[in-house]
Amino acid sequence: MALNDKSRNEAVLKAITANRLRDGEVIFLAPGPDLGWVERLDDAALFEDAAAAETALAAAKAKAEGEQFAVDVYAFELRVMDGQRVPVKTRERIRALGPTVRIDLGKQAAA
Repeated sequence: MALNDKSRNEAVLKAITANRLRDGEVIFLAPGPDLGWVERLDDAALFEDAAAAETALAAAKAKAEGEQFAVDVYAFELRVMDGQRVPVKTRERIRALGPTVRIDLGKQAAA
């Protein structure tokens, strides 16, 4: 079951990420049944239920790799704190925002 940000403040949720083959961009699974992708974590589908996340992950992985659209498809944990999506691990925070040495670059610069 996909959730919106207001449904669970500070609960540990899951999102699905990958790298787009065309340009290496970090992308996230979009909400909805079409298994589309978005470039911003704020637009990604969130999963509270581990089984639903695993089902979505398997389907997204099969489609992305089968269509040779994306690689390294995996789920990661995040929390919604004060309306902000915050990945639990530093690696995912960097992937979601961009380089840590230049905050004027990457997705963080566009926000």
